[in-house]
Amino acid sequence: MTNSASAYDLTPETATDRLATFTLLVDNEAGVLHRVVGLFSGRGYNIESLTVAETDRKSHTSRITVVTRGAPHTLEQIEAQLAKVISVRKVRDVSGDPSAVQRELALIKVKGSGQQRVEALSVADIFRAKVIDTTLESFVFELTGAPEKIDSFVELMRPLGLVELSRTGVLSIERGPSAGI
Repeated sequence: MTNSASAYDLTPETATDRLATFTLLVDNEAGVLHRVVGLFSGRGYNIESLTVAETDRKSHTSRITVVTRGAPHTLEQIEAQLAKVISVRKVRDVSGDPSAVQRELALIKVKGSGQQRVEALSVADIFRAKVIDTTLESFVFELTGAPEKIDSFVELMRPLGLVELSRTGVLSIERGPSAGI
């Protein structure tokens, strides 16, 4: 019998785990991404999504968006540790923040003919996915939206002939006229 209150119980805390999206404003210089990723790998944290791009050439800054999963105390620890990384100017947990807009881009290849082809186009229309390439045997759809929307679209495409999927990872920005991070 395992005592769940024991300090030696190594059962993962999946019941309280949640997704968290962190946005980081960093100096755009060599090694910054390596340090951020190293923080995660060195402590055994998983990165579910990672995007990075320069946002301001003049001030030499980039924005990194990291999606991870963990217990609330682990996520607090990750946020605190990210803030200590050299060249990280600002860290913000935008998970559940009503002023944060989160979007992702996906390219989805679906193979099909006949009724499956017609059904794939109907589903794509409902989700407002764009057909960006087509052949007699396949489509490539482009879809942007919340990660949950993309997940739903992908699940509907599986029985219709999903062949391949490519996703960018989550991007986030704050609503309103002022600068967020």
